[in-house]
Amino acid sequence: MSERVLTFGQALEEVLAHAQSSVVARRVETVALLEGAGRVLGAAVVADRDQPPFNRATRDGFALRAGDVGEPLRVVGSLRAGERWLGAALAKGEAIEIMTGAPLPAGADAVVMVEHTMVADGLLQVEAGRTLREGENVVPRGAETRTGNVVLPAGRVLGAAEMGVAASCSVSQVQVFAQPKVAIVATGDELVELDEPMSEVQIRNSNSYALAALVKAAGGVGERLAIARDTLGELRAQVAEGREADLLLLTGGVSMGKYDLVEQVLGEFRAEFYFTGALIQPGKPVVFGRLPSEKGWTYFFGLPGNPVSAQVCFHLFVSPMLRALAGRTEIAPVFVEARLAEEVKGGARMTRFLPAELSGGWDGVKVSVVGWQGSGDVVANARGNGYVVLPAGVEDFPAGLTVRVLLR
Repeated sequence: MSERVLTFGQALEEVLAHAQSSVVARRVETVALLEGAGRVLGAAVVADRDQPPFNRATRDGFALRAGDVGEPLRVVGSLRAGERWLGAALAKGEAIEIMTGAPLPAGADAVVMVEHTMVADGLLQVEAGRTLREGENVVPRGAETRTGNVVLPAGRVLGAAEMGVAASCSVSQVQVFAQPKVAIVATGDELVELDEPMSEVQIRNSNSYALAALVKAAGGVGERLAIARDTLGELRAQVAEGREADLLLLTGGVSMGKYDLVEQVLGEFRAEFYFTGALIQPGKPVVFGRLPSEKGWTYFFGLPGNPVSAQVCFHLFVSPMLRALAGRTEIAPVFVEARLAEEVKGGARMTRFLPAELSGGWDGVKVSVVGWQGSGDVVANARGNGYVVLPAGVEDFPAGLTVRVLLR
């Protein structure tokens, strides 16, 4: 197997290209609307009627003819949301008190806000100098969508806003893509499970828990397989089991050490390798490819064993592939921009992704690099809420500089 180390941009494009062109459509299942929260729509949701289904008042006030403003108007009734005006169509010189959300009565073409009016002895007077346009403070029928229009396309995640749209269209059940199964294999003789005794030179198998949580957040179902010790036999057994999942994640064993055997074992399974490293820090040894399996092919990622490295690589490379497997259409990692709160030294030969805390408010967003002890520092990583991106070859990043931040 030949080494293929790419820049960050090249590695991301490689993953996105495979995610967009090689991932087969998932099967679709029907679930109750609330059970679909966080899932990916497998079929479009269409409007069951015009939205709004009537000309809707957007303010508390008085429905009237815009051309009547400037003269006293006789108030002939009141109308609340959910009520229909049953009287005659509004005539010239008349007005009807109306509440936000109520349907505009026939004959009216605008709503004047209540704070711009005075009512005395049943007569409405709009404040002097106030003008009103036809259609003001009214949303016309069908302005939001028309009957039969797609309001939520397949591939959208059902978040709170999408749930509200579906419910407004009387959708009690939704079709969603089945969640992809992700096999997670942690490797290394030093790893110990949470319920096992541990010596002072061993560490807990924390990576598989962090990765399982990340898989869940990205729309998949993580299955933690048994730890693969640093032997060819154990690695072969775990790879053989894991390749029958929709995606295989391995952590550790991808560097250049004597007991880093993951790439060798993957090669024995006739793996295709698309890259064997990326010029990023942390995370340089990351591996991406696919294995032949019963379903045809299973994509895999070999992630570094250091926890921060593994999580950075997950956000950058694994999440896009997992989102595609889950049926999503928007799959690329999300970056935002913020100003550095303090100076950061540069000079690295590769793109750096450092744990950072994004903060701020109305006056702007700032980002501070979290003090850490390297890519094994899980405590420092948990203090941040993102990763500041520092491009390669820049010697110094002064305070106040606008930089990109990878969201977690």
